[in-house]
Amino acid sequence: MNFSLTEDQIAFRQTARQFAQKELKPHAAEWDRTSHFPVDVIKKSGELGFLGLYTNPEYDGLGLPRLDSAMVFEELAWGDTAVAAYMSIHNMTAWMIGEYGSDTLCKKYLPNMVSGEWLGSYCLTEPNAGSDAASLRTKADKQGEHYVLTGEKTFISGAGSTDVLVVMARTGGAGAKGVSAFVVDANSAGIEYGKNEHKMGWKAQPTRTISFKDVKVPVGNLIGDEGQGFRIAMKGLDGGRINIGICAVGTAQSALETATNYVQERSQFGSQIANLQSVQFKLADMLTQTISARQMLYLAASKVDNNDVQASTYCAMAKRLSTDLCFDVANEALQLHGGYGYLNEYPLERHVRDLRVHQILEGTNEIMRVIVSRQLLQDDALDQLR
Repeated sequence: MNFSLTEDQIAFRQTARQFAQKELKPHAAEWDRTSHFPVDVIKKSGELGFLGLYTNPEYDGLGLPRLDSAMVFEELAWGDTAVAAYMSIHNMTAWMIGEYGSDTLCKKYLPNMVSGEWLGSYCLTEPNAGSDAASLRTKADKQGEHYVLTGEKTFISGAGSTDVLVVMARTGGAGAKGVSAFVVDANSAGIEYGKNEHKMGWKAQPTRTISFKDVKVPVGNLIGDEGQGFRIAMKGLDGGRINIGICAVGTAQSALETATNYVQERSQFGSQIANLQSVQFKLADMLTQTISARQMLYLAASKVDNNDVQASTYCAMAKRLSTDLCFDVANEALQLHGGYGYLNEYPLERHVRDLRVHQILEGTNEIMRVIVSRQLLQDDALDQLR
């Protein structure tokens, strides 16, 4: 196995770091304090291809492997967790359309999404269907040349500020096989947006409830066939789990760098606190945790890129491990700053707040354990997971 990066991977990573250094990191604290969603900066990232990283090149996407895309998201999250995480969600919606939508649908939406002219939101979660997504109640009744969409989605990133919605709705009976996927124009008649939720973290992107009341969606806006929506959603979430995990790694890397610099500047009892063995041990563990999380995500991404039969299991393991480890890294970085880490003037408390939700979204870490354990208990699973 070759762990060395290719020239293209190094170039993409450097470009993403430069963008994050210039456009994201200097403004992250202010965006967090004011709950500002930097649409102009996000759209600017489209010029570099960051809004269509693994979207089909036939529709202006870069068509990168998930591994290469993960490297980009990590650098963006190093600059701003909340903004990078939204960009990963936008990429997921564009990929779903490009992977499963008709040629007509792709040509209509994807060039504008890849360029940043239109931004997208992913609409799966409902008030009574979080971890149990297959029990969603939003309905899409086919009436002539349209589906009529009625229901409610919650915790939707970017909602109210985006242009395109990928919506999972029930077209058939109960359970996963009755779910279909649709592209919906975000300003369609019958759509109402709730308040921007006051969240613990991720303040630089809006999160709202979306209500659909008799919203007309053209038949051609169906993604794939009727009944394929849940499978499409789960395929999207495999990549989404890699993305949200690697965004956690980028944030942990930023926290580790901040803490490493701080302990070499801060003196107590006549010496740098970096000279304390207890501090050195903390830093060693934090570095080990960050690298472990990164490598596990790279492995999961390679499994997806190679269509491995166990890719979903690896994505679940990587998401769980990385988001737990990286939250701990940020929390320890805050601890090393002492009281200063608790102040809003320093980035550590923001990193901790932002990373806490990574253990919840794209499937809670408890659900990740369910996925892994169910697969583990199958016949010959251990041989396949070696």
